[in-house]
Order: sequence, then structure tokens, then C-alpha cells
Amino acid sequence: MSPVSGTAHPAAIERAHASYVLACELDVAVRKPGNVSALSAGHGMDAALFIASAGASVGPLLRSGARVGDRIEAAVRATAGVAGCNTNLGVLLLCAPIARAIELHPEADDPVALRAAIEAVLADLDIADARAAYRAIAQARPGGLGSAPQEDVHGMPGVDLRAAMALAAERDSIACQYRDGYAQLFDIGLPPLLLPASPRLALGPDDRASPAVANLVQRVYLSFLAGLPDSHIVRKHGVALAHSVMRSAQPWLARALMGEPLDADPAFAAWDLELKAAGLNPGTSADLTVAALFVAGLLNAGSAPR
Repeated sequence: MSPVSGTAHPAAIERAHASYVLACELDVAVRKPGNVSALSAGHGMDAALFIASAGASVGPLLRSGARVGDRIEAAVRATAGVAGCNTNLGVLLLCAPIARAIELHPEADDPVALRAAIEAVLADLDIADARAAYRAIAQARPGGLGSAPQEDVHGMPGVDLRAAMALAAERDSIACQYRDGYAQLFDIGLPPLLLPASPRLALGPDDRASPAVANLVQRVYLSFLAGLPDSHIVRKHGVALAHSVMRSAQPWLARALMGEPLDADPAFAAWDLELKAAGLNPGTSADLTVAALFVAGLLNAGSAPR
């Protein structure tokens, strides 16, 4: 698949706009332990900041003809103007290649085709994309960033963006998606959204806090949190603590997959508060959740809500 085989298609861009904003809204409409939600602020942020960030970033993210790095940089700059802090760098890093893929390949309307379209975009990344992404990351200043022995974002890149991400892939799940063609997003995050009983991701405002939708979002979030050491926790607190959070998430995931309403158990909210009190923010798991919801919205996955 050629990375330039398609042209801007208004219906595809409109679908991407709606899907991205909905994914960001669902991200904070539902309790995701350790992460900010409308039910539970934390880490000096609240849900309103994330909603504002979505509204500010969607235009630059979906700008017609823009390359991946330019989308990331412009969306980070727009976010800073309304949030004043890093609310969505990981989301933008993940969603920019998806946004370019759907613009160039509007016919990619099933998981296999969309995954191939994203791979084509990743294969086309160049050093200019890396320069723009480095500037965006340096501006956003994600927690626990530190420095790297190779391709430090505070310097000038010597390789294209995908190659730079590959160097960080063993320690960062977002970088891993760039290296591996979004394998974890499609193999871990998307399957819960494609179950026959999953609600369709084209919901009115009254549907977004329904128990069925809460269970859907929590299944995706907990699939990432229980299956991968969260990169944000690893950067700030170390691998051992990230694995401890993974183990804590696994029984909750099992219950979510059985369709249990987790919010009916006070222990679920207590775990959320416990993580926040310890300063543990599984931000990368939340970023991957938003990206998976974005993809599912693009594919119009699932059946109508019950």
C-alpha cells in the first residue's frame, strides 16, 4: 500500500473528527483507576482540561495534507494554549499516524486495511517528522522524561521518526507502536471493542456514562494496564512498581470481561483513590485506550447499545 495512494476525503475527515473527540470524551467520562476522570480528578488535573485539550487539538491533528510530525507539533502547541500542561502528548503521538492514514486511505474501513494504512504511514516517516516530534515532546515535558543515550529529544534527530521510536521501544509502549505497526493497539486494545455485545461507538451525550459504555472503556483500559507495564509509571517510579499495578489490574480485568459493573463495587473507586494518593498515574494505558477508541470509532465497531 502506497503512503500517498489516497486524497483528502471530507466524509473520512468528518468521521475522524467525530471519532477522535468521542474517544477523548469517553476517556474521562468513565472511571479508570489512577487516571483522571469526571468522577475523580487527580495529579493536579481534572476532566475539563482533557475535554478542552481534545477540542483544541483535533483541528491540527486532522489538518489536511500535514505530515505526522507537523500534526503532533501543532496539536501539542494548541493544547498548551488551553491546558497549560501536558494532558495529551501520548494521545497525539499515537493518533497522528492514524489520522494521516485515514486521510490518505479513506477506504480503510476494516481492521486489516486500517492497520496496513497505518503501517504505510509509519514506513514513510522521515527526519523532518522526527524534528517536529522532538520539538513537541520537549515542549510538552512529559513526566519522568529524563534523557536518553541515543536520539535524546532535547537534541537534533539523526534518524527518521520511526527509527528514533524503535530505539525507545523496549522502554516505552507508545514508541513500541511505531516500531511494531501498532501491534499492541490492534491485538490488545481493539478486541474488547469488537465483541458482539460491544456498544457501537457513535453515541449521544446521554449514552456516554451508561453502564455498558463504562464497561467497554474499562475493558480496554484494564487490558492495557493488566497486560503491559505502564510506561508512565515505569519512567517515574520504576519497573517493579509498574508490575505491581499490573498484577492489581488483572482481577479487575477478569471481572470486566465477564460484564460486571465495576463501579458498583466500592473497592474499585478505593483502588482509584489509592493509586492517585501514591502518585501513580497509568497515563500510557489511558493514551492507548484513547487511540483504541479512536480506531474503533473509525471502524464503527460493535453493535447498537442495548
